[in-house]
Amino acid sequence: MELNLTGKTAIVTGGSAGIGLACATALFAEGVSVLIVGRNPQRLEQAAEVITAAVAGDKDRVLPIVADLTDAGDVQRVETGAIKRLGRIDILINCAGSARAGAFFELSDQDFLDAWKLKLLGYIRMVRAVVPHMAARKDGRIVNIIGAAGRTPPATFLAGSTTNAALINFTRGISKELARDNIRINAISPGSTVTERSKRLVRQTAAAKGISVDEVMAETVGSIPTGRLVEPSEVADLALFLVSDRAASITGAEILLDGGRTPGM
Repeated sequence: MELNLTGKTAIVTGGSAGIGLACATALFAEGVSVLIVGRNPQRLEQAAEVITAAVAGDKDRVLPIVADLTDAGDVQRVETGAIKRLGRIDILINCAGSARAGAFFELSDQDFLDAWKLKLLGYIRMVRAVVPHMAARKDGRIVNIIGAAGRTPPATFLAGSTTNAALINFTRGISKELARDNIRINAISPGSTVTERSKRLVRQTAAAKGISVDEVMAETVGSIPTGRLVEPSEVADLALFLVSDRAASITGAEILLDGGRTPGM
């Protein structure tokens, strides 16, 4: 399927690992210049090498920038850096987020605040930063990588699931305003995915439940009709479709990518 993304520019937050890295790699392979954002400079440089090693292409099209999206000033730096280095912003993929799993009564206020500040406010701030540039050109594509826990919240992941639920609401609500300027915004909600972060959550969940990591993994896989975890590349493939003109009438949507695990509408 021809996506016609060659020559486009993109910002991918959380681009140094996991789903964010997969999205950045897939965009690069389609001829997009990608600015990857993360908090760890070494991991960002390694990610840039992974992207260019995976696909033959101009290494100058991958631009790492160190930023902490809990800091409004850093968000402004990302926006300024993108315009300076890319010239414009066609695509934003929000993928930076981290929340601790654990028993509810063992989570502190700070655990909730940390999750909300990084992912919820981070996504909102990034949208606020890039939209004026997109609106001026009457064109833009935004994908928020959220998570299925926003619909079916586990008792051991309430800091993350409340964040996700709020972001689904935000994505749907803001889509109506952005559509006037031909800016489409959609959400992808993956289920359990093969990433280092997911492994960390499994360990934290096992500790909260007082069972082994193997037992948590068996419970997780057993609850997925397809019988396996989601691969980051699958999320990236869907993101590519959503930012292409093949999805020209899709905005304000949340697409579940969880192997059929989430029940109901």
